[in-house]
Amino acid sequence: MLVAMTDVPSQIEAVSQTDAPDREAAAAPSPPQTDVILGSGSARGIGRRGLLRWGGLATAGMVAAGAPPAAAAAGRAVPSAADAAPSSGPAGASRDRIPPDTLPGGVYDRYVAQLAARGQFSGVVLLSHGGRTVLSRSYGMADEEKGVRNGENVAFNLSSAGKPFHAVAVLQLAQQGRLRLTDAVGHHLTGFPADVAEQVTIHHLLSGTSGTGLPEEDVQRVFQSRDEVHAYHEQRARQVKLVGVPGLPDTAHAEAEVTLCALIVEAVAGTTYWDYVQENVFTRCGMIRSGFFTRPRWLTDVHLAHPYMAVAGGGVVDAVRHLDLGSSRPEVLGKNPGRAFIDAPGDGGFATAPDLVRFGHALLDGTLLDPPWAGVLTAAKQPHGPASFGAYQVVASIAGRQWVHERSGGNPGIGATWSIYPDTGWVGVILTNRDGAPLQDIVGRQTQAVTGAAPESGGSGG
Repeated sequence: MLVAMTDVPSQIEAVSQTDAPDREAAAAPSPPQTDVILGSGSARGIGRRGLLRWGGLATAGMVAAGAPPAAAAAGRAVPSAADAAPSSGPAGASRDRIPPDTLPGGVYDRYVAQLAARGQFSGVVLLSHGGRTVLSRSYGMADEEKGVRNGENVAFNLSSAGKPFHAVAVLQLAQQGRLRLTDAVGHHLTGFPADVAEQVTIHHLLSGTSGTGLPEEDVQRVFQSRDEVHAYHEQRARQVKLVGVPGLPDTAHAEAEVTLCALIVEAVAGTTYWDYVQENVFTRCGMIRSGFFTRPRWLTDVHLAHPYMAVAGGGVVDAVRHLDLGSSRPEVLGKNPGRAFIDAPGDGGFATAPDLVRFGHALLDGTLLDPPWAGVLTAAKQPHGPASFGAYQVVASIAGRQWVHERSGGNPGIGATWSIYPDTGWVGVILTNRDGAPLQDIVGRQTQAVTGAAPESGGSGG
């Protein structure tokens, strides 16, 4: 239930805009392309808005050899480079080497193909090395009712895998000198409880150490406009309470941190969070098919994957077309992602697999942030386990003696993960639109294919 607030002002130093279909139409995905041009260059479990990273990866095991089933979309790959001459890189890793397990027909490809053949995976996997596609596979349907298949030109909802966009936005403003990471919430926003406004800093929000908590979300509410979504999440953020000690690690899924960061971006930039990210992240990276799309767009655009969620009785339904039904999964019981008219400020968004590769390379090559500031984003800040650390809305892990920067997200019928291997130039993407995919294990197999480190020893941490 929503807790009413009667003792705080209703205004903040941020600008909210009305629903603007013309802007959304302008951001429509372009027609399908033949070639993908790329830029140069664990977890707490699935929570209410998604998952950050898993505490450990599933036990590794080799999959019997076999060609991908006919249901797989044609993959594209660079010529085999397994014997390429090594160049610089961390000990035990070569920046130029293409591990055989990452290639079409390799262990990772066969593993995902077998999941798809058993009905356990619907979506897209993509591996890129140095800006070139090494492996790209698509399985299942984006929209069963319209007969649209998943593919590289289909954008998937990201859930919590989109949270790093708000961290990038904050760091862009910090890089420009428009805010400081040591600023307290009250330096930019008014009307919040005094302890939160004075003690919680932007660093605390980004690092997940704010010590804040919120009342439960109203998962049954069906939203009808951008304004309604923004007003609801702003009002809910105003119910924030300090339930821990700022600066200390917190295992809670603190939704207040996400909304407060988005509101600070709005207050400093003078525009909506959605518009800021569209212009300063998606457009800057060349993420031509990505955006914060609305439910009407989700229903009509054949380039947006529909989420197929499990419901009571064992059935699976298109969540966007069945707003009256909710998930039967215990960790997201009763939720339906289609009820949100647009994703909450600071969260979610839609992206294709190639666009997430562009995002990954844009973090590596200085397109989004100057290299020192990109290092601030991904630098290890809080230990999660033996070789896994919390960063700014990203998990930084060590696998195969190299860094992996990763973010995952999940909701009913939605699963998304992107991984950046900065020492060797790899970017991996996994997107799924159907409940039942063993996303945790797929991520582990991807990491093993790229780094050679078995999941149980790769260092995701506990």
